[in-house]
Amino acid sequence: MNPSDLAGVLEFLRSAERLKHTVRSAWTSAGEPESVAEHTWRLCLMALVFAPRYPEVDPARLLKMCVIHDLGEAIGGDIPAVDQDPTAPKADDERRDLLTLVEPLPMGLRSEIVDLWDEYEAAESPEARLAKALDKLETILQHTQGHNPPDFDYAFNLDYGRRYTSGDPLLEAVREILDTETERRAREG
Repeated sequence: MNPSDLAGVLEFLRSAERLKHTVRSAWTSAGEPESVAEHTWRLCLMALVFAPRYPEVDPARLLKMCVIHDLGEAIGGDIPAVDQDPTAPKADDERRDLLTLVEPLPMGLRSEIVDLWDEYEAAESPEARLAKALDKLETILQHTQGHNPPDFDYAFNLDYGRRYTSGDPLLEAVREILDTETERRAREG
């Protein structure tokens, strides 16, 4: 990286800091709204823990996808899955916001991030499929342990992201545990 690139890199990093206070629809176990950065941190931790079970997956590429998958939310915020309009895909707005966020970066780094985001969104490579599945599982995991409001819609999670978590024995086993916990939380209200 050239010294002349540093101002743009720092501008990008300052803008990405917004993810530390961009909240999601999940709640922490302490009863505080979860930030996008907190979600991303645990998603990366999950990728680190589960990646060794997938020899066809490049762990570094997987972690990069996990780190950047919600970067666009630094501008547009998070739209909970339950509130998304199926006729206006969230991904279109999020990609536009990502392009704005990475604008100050040197072209090579900007292209790498956008390409990784596009790959994640398409969910066609082994890394992208695993990142997508873990993203959904992390969300459900948080919902099973968070101090959620009384009207929280646990039933939504029983189908949420299933197309990404089906067909793989390990992911299905994790999903089964989380679904059981989700059903228990729903019964308890």
